[in-house]
Amino acid sequence: MSTRDLIGYGANPPVVKWPNGARIAVSVVVNYEEGSEYSVLDGDPRQETGGESPSPMGPGERDLANESFYEYGSRVGVWRLMRVMEKNNVKGTFFACALALERNPEVGPEIIRQGHEVMGHGNRWEEYYKMDRDSEREAIRQAVESITRTSGQRPIGWYTRYGPSLNTRELVFEEGGFEYDCNAYNDDLPYYTQVHGKPWLVVPYSMEVNDFKYWRGELITPNDFFEAAKSCFDMLYEEGETHPKMMSIGLHCRIIGKPSRAYALDQFLKYASEKSGVWFARRDEIARWWKEQYPV
Repeated sequence: MSTRDLIGYGANPPVVKWPNGARIAVSVVVNYEEGSEYSVLDGDPRQETGGESPSPMGPGERDLANESFYEYGSRVGVWRLMRVMEKNNVKGTFFACALALERNPEVGPEIIRQGHEVMGHGNRWEEYYKMDRDSEREAIRQAVESITRTSGQRPIGWYTRYGPSLNTRELVFEEGGFEYDCNAYNDDLPYYTQVHGKPWLVVPYSMEVNDFKYWRGELITPNDFFEAAKSCFDMLYEEGETHPKMMSIGLHCRIIGKPSRAYALDQFLKYASEKSGVWFARRDEIARWWKEQYPV
């Protein structure tokens, strides 16, 4: 990641042919992080400060209210989101932290049973750009081993909290079992980059339709989420008549897993699924389709 590409596909993006001639590939991503966040109980010097309300606690002090916001995602939210997705016949990708799956052993197998993908989102929900190269390599190794054991599926994609380090893509490439990463926000289509002189596939993520905006105050009502998702979908669907694209939807069990917000997600999935030419796809499906249809 020593250079930047500010050009990409430019004014003439490729005319992508998704399966069955779909105009848009919709990637629903569920971030499963609860139980792996910063915690004084786990020996961290601080706890998470983000939540439904700002944490008033100082460093080293437990915030039981904030802990319970996260617990909701593991106890209730993840199950509600899986029910909503199953109701709408949508298969998605779970960005899963290894420790979160370890602490709720029923979740990993159920993700796989329902036909979703489990993807590596770290050993814990922590910032890998703060790590040295060896520490990050070991964290990736531990996550792969743990997620494979708890879910029964080996992750082939990788995405880190906030953003990658300067070493992340090389370390994921060197690990040997990954096929793509999502550590970029710079396109509406997958693309190849170079790692150690060889092609590497990136399936970009997005913060545009992302429920974390509830906690940042950018989304207030469930209808705000629905309208943001619908507007993004409608624009890409229109473009997809001639140049099909990909849409990313970012979800968190502790946030959109709440009843009123999950209702808005349900309504959007229903809206999108009633359109023709829509491919709800897991990220591994998108990655493998891209490699088969558009090899380097």
